[in-house]
Amino acid sequence: MTQNPELELTIGPPAHGGHCVARHEGRVIFVRHALPGEVVKARLTEHDDDARFWRADATEVVQSSSDRVNHPWPLADAGLAGLRGTRPVGGAEFGHIDLSAQRRLKSEIFSEQLARLGKIERDITVEPVPDEAPDGLGWRTRVGFAVDPDGHLAMHEHRSNVLIPVADMPLAVPAINGLALWNLDFSGLDGVEVAAGSGDDEPLVLLNTRQDRPNRRIRAVAEEIQGASVAAWNPETGSLTQLRGKTWVRETVGNHSFRVTGEGFWQIHRSAPAVLTAAVLEGLDAAPGLRLADLYAGAGLFTAALAERVGEAGSVLSVEGSSAASRDARRNLHGRAHVDIVQGKVEKVLRERRPHLDAVVLDPPRAGAGREVVRAMTGTGAKSVVYVSCDPASFARDAAYFTAAGWSLESLRVLDLYPHTHHMESVAVFRGE
Repeated sequence: MTQNPELELTIGPPAHGGHCVARHEGRVIFVRHALPGEVVKARLTEHDDDARFWRADATEVVQSSSDRVNHPWPLADAGLAGLRGTRPVGGAEFGHIDLSAQRRLKSEIFSEQLARLGKIERDITVEPVPDEAPDGLGWRTRVGFAVDPDGHLAMHEHRSNVLIPVADMPLAVPAINGLALWNLDFSGLDGVEVAAGSGDDEPLVLLNTRQDRPNRRIRAVAEEIQGASVAAWNPETGSLTQLRGKTWVRETVGNHSFRVTGEGFWQIHRSAPAVLTAAVLEGLDAAPGLRLADLYAGAGLFTAALAERVGEAGSVLSVEGSSAASRDARRNLHGRAHVDIVQGKVEKVLRERRPHLDAVVLDPPRAGAGREVVRAMTGTGAKSVVYVSCDPASFARDAAYFTAAGWSLESLRVLDLYPHTHHMESVAVFRGE
């Protein structure tokens, strides 16, 4: 078979992961950058003869969907990338789709995952974020880049080691794009990450290096960056070295202020912290005096809101596996005696402490909580769990564990917190017996 052959395909339904399904001679092909009902020419990107399915990028549209629009980011546009002789970068794989149509497709995908993996039939409507920009751009407060051999900021082609230099990031907030990092030489670095807080503070630029003690070259790069705090970060050891300004950014949500260190976790959509906190509080219906837990608590976003609701007559157990995020939580919740902050694996903490709880907030990483965590949680006496998820597949699998334990899915909201990508966020309420 020739290298990266092209096929003309009729595109079928959407699939989780940013693809649509097509078939060729009985073979399933997952096609990116297409829309259901379209006829496209697609370049195969993975097509081993013995593979269960192939992958492809749509490079030319033969029959277009009425939901197709011009992509807002040329580097992520499959057609333009094909003309350049490259593949599109990842990160905006739905940019060719009208925003309302993006949400319709995401609704179909979430419903399919919930039915197939969770055995729960439910119609889903993906909600737009109330203050979303009309074009769906300018929402990312955290971005990460590789560095190409010439020292330019770059991103990978999807599922590839090939680096494409970038000169803008349309999904990022103006505070990040305004730094003009694209014009600098980052030679000698492994990557660059940027975080913009919600206040008036400067953004933070992390220079990724394998050195715990930044050398002269790294310090010289830091001097060239204007309008931002700069720190050197070794992801392998966790070493974080201040080079200029602060090693953290300040986030404000409602009445609460949060310090988030450069490598610490925070929701990436500028409105997500406030939107998700409101959804969690609505689903939990927390009252004074209740005993709650915030699992996978990060820097304490939900913990702070829960602690305020239950008051000093109640309690909040806040558990986070990352040592850096747990340190942030301790700073952010200092002085609140009714909050117990524990750093460790969630299942281990629940198994050893055996807390007696009224309700739980669960916000696991993309891989989900898993059977062991769900089992440990259902043994705490809690009667309700608010589950915040960023992946429909892992949520659906965990939902099956809850229902197998006798719990019911009472409510489910899905939010379009990642426009122009296939990602979405959900907030679900499970009730126990």
